[in-house]
Amino acid sequence: MATRIQMRSPLPMPHTPEAPIYQQLAAHYREAIEKNALRLGMRMPSVRELMRRHAVSLSTALQTLRVLEERGWLEARPRVGYFVRNAGTPALEEMSDPDLREPFQAGDGHAGARFTGINERISLLVESGRRADIRVDLGGATPGEELFDTRWMNRSAAALLREQPGILAVGRSTAGTHPEFQAAMAHRALKAGMRLAPQDVMATSGNTEAVHLALAAVAQPGDVVAVESPTYYGLLQGIESLGLKTLEIPCSQHTGISLEALDLAVRTEPRLRAVVVVPDLQMPLGTLMPDGHKAALVKFCAQHGLALVEDDSYRLLVEAAEPPRPIKAWDVSGHVIYCESLNKTLAPGLRQGWMTGGRWHERVQMLKFAQSRNTNTLGQLLAARWTAAPAFERHLLRLRPRLRSQRERMAQAIARYFPAGTRLRLPPGGLSLWIQLPDGVSSSSLFEQALRQGIRIAPGAMFSNTARYDGFLRLSCALAFTDGVDGALRTLGQLAGAGRA
Repeated sequence: MATRIQMRSPLPMPHTPEAPIYQQLAAHYREAIEKNALRLGMRMPSVRELMRRHAVSLSTALQTLRVLEERGWLEARPRVGYFVRNAGTPALEEMSDPDLREPFQAGDGHAGARFTGINERISLLVESGRRADIRVDLGGATPGEELFDTRWMNRSAAALLREQPGILAVGRSTAGTHPEFQAAMAHRALKAGMRLAPQDVMATSGNTEAVHLALAAVAQPGDVVAVESPTYYGLLQGIESLGLKTLEIPCSQHTGISLEALDLAVRTEPRLRAVVVVPDLQMPLGTLMPDGHKAALVKFCAQHGLALVEDDSYRLLVEAAEPPRPIKAWDVSGHVIYCESLNKTLAPGLRQGWMTGGRWHERVQMLKFAQSRNTNTLGQLLAARWTAAPAFERHLLRLRPRLRSQRERMAQAIARYFPAGTRLRLPPGGLSLWIQLPDGVSSSSLFEQALRQGIRIAPGAMFSNTARYDGFLRLSCALAFTDGVDGALRTLGQLAGAGRA
């Protein structure tokens, strides 16, 4: 069914001395966007900055921004500012934020922390996808092989093995973090605004292990962990496997986790011990948490003695002149446990990550050694050398625009094929899109129908302990946009149109 969602198209804008000043300025910034000097997701200069930079009045600065927004080159985010968007992308209607005043409730009438059984439910969905004959997989969030310089990676790996031929035959007697890896990650942390000593760095097998170790260090079975809602289903599984309870906190598309709802949670949940967030390109919403909100969240958790676990898996994929600073950069009390995954940006097959446990670091190290002993040295040394090489920065400069192109082409296809009432906010980076289906369309039902057509998606029910996201789904933009992907989206749109109540 053809969608009734409208597409914005760029209109010609005067760029002559006779044109009003605000139109001249708008044309100037439109040209900067077209030439990629201002890239998708970057923050535009504020009203005050435009006034100062161009010596114009408040009215002229406001008119400049409004014209660019009307033409589809900018999007306004309440209380945050204006951000660059591509006028060639569909102006799909955005979903609205939920009520941000209090935690979500589970089906039994109690706080969301009372729900159990997410492991079994998600395992059944995952297993259904594995058993099906999949021809187009839109359910994952791992970049495709074609996005990585595998020749460079293979050459450098071979060189390391020649340099240290016995590296795979030698184990380590400590928790397994190599000094070269510690030094490299501490240096990267400094560039991101964090001050860490090399010994504060502990290698992990990706972020799943890191976040699980963090929660095991700060909470006991029966304790409560606050999470963003919706959130990554692997986190929900991990919390349940530790015998902990999940409390879902509503999440704004523009600022991230609700501090108002979190404040209520602190006052009503005496066993609340930790908060877990993905501040940059939150999964699955794609939210970019503003600096002011990050600082306020750190201060809040320190005041209430809560561990703040930061999952930094996607920050380097943000479309910006410089990557945003992680939450840990505002931490002065040690209440932030920082976990970084290199899976999405460096090498998915390496499964390399690292963490620093703040005031709980020694306990995290003890748990790591008790549960999994060493993290392989080869992976650590490869990660240390790859991230320090100029080739890694060049890789990121290529990766971000390629992912942007894939996101935009998918958004355009969704606008063409999905039924009227479909909503979508294009995130400023990342590997996936979070989509709200029209009223009456169930993503769980769509998941089953799509599997029979050889298409795998991630239904919204996977991202919550509640049933509130059955009308949403996550689609991966991590693979190249091919005719097969376009056809799969057409099929999904037809199934969604047929499934309306």
